[in-house]
Amino acid sequence: MKSSWQVATAAEAFAAAQFCRCGWDISVQYGANQPEYDLVAVNGDRMLKVSVKGSKDGQWGLTQSYLSNADYHAAIDTWLLRHQKKTVFCLVQFKGTSVDELPRIYLATPQEIAARMRATAAGRGDTILYEKKRWTDRAHAAGTVDEIPASWKFSLERLAEVAEIVGA
Repeated sequence: MKSSWQVATAAEAFAAAQFCRCGWDISVQYGANQPEYDLVAVNGDRMLKVSVKGSKDGQWGLTQSYLSNADYHAAIDTWLLRHQKKTVFCLVQFKGTSVDELPRIYLATPQEIAARMRATAAGRGDTILYEKKRWTDRAHAAGTVDEIPASWKFSLERLAEVAEIVGA
C-alpha cells in the first residue's frame, strides 16, 4: 500500500470483515470523512459505532491536531471529549505483514486509548498510540517500552468485553 487512502480503505475492509466473522452486521457510513466513526456494528439489540484507524508504520497519530504548548495530556483530554459512549476503536496494523497475512487488529474504547497515551513516554504522554515503541537513550522516556496491551487483540472475547464496557 502506497497511500494513506489505501491504508485507510484496507483497514476499514478488514475491520468490517472481522466484525462479520464474529456474527455482527455492518453498516458503512455514506460519504467521505464523516465525524467520529466509520462503521456501525450491530448484533441483536447491541450497537457499536466503530472508528477504524489503519497504520503501516506501527503507530496511530490520534491527538496531534489538539496539541498546544506541548501539553500532551490536554490534547488527549480534548480528543477524548469528542467521542460518544458507544464509540469504539478498531486499530488495524499492516507493518511487518505480507500480502498473504492478516493485519494485526485491536479493539479499544476511547477511555482505554486515552489512558495508554497518557502513560506513554514515562507518563509525559504523546499524540501517538504506539503498537510497540522502545525509547532510545536520547528520548525523555529512555529505556522504557510503550505498547498496546495484549488484551486489546481482536477476538470474540474482546468484542464481547468492549461491547459490555460501552453498554452495547
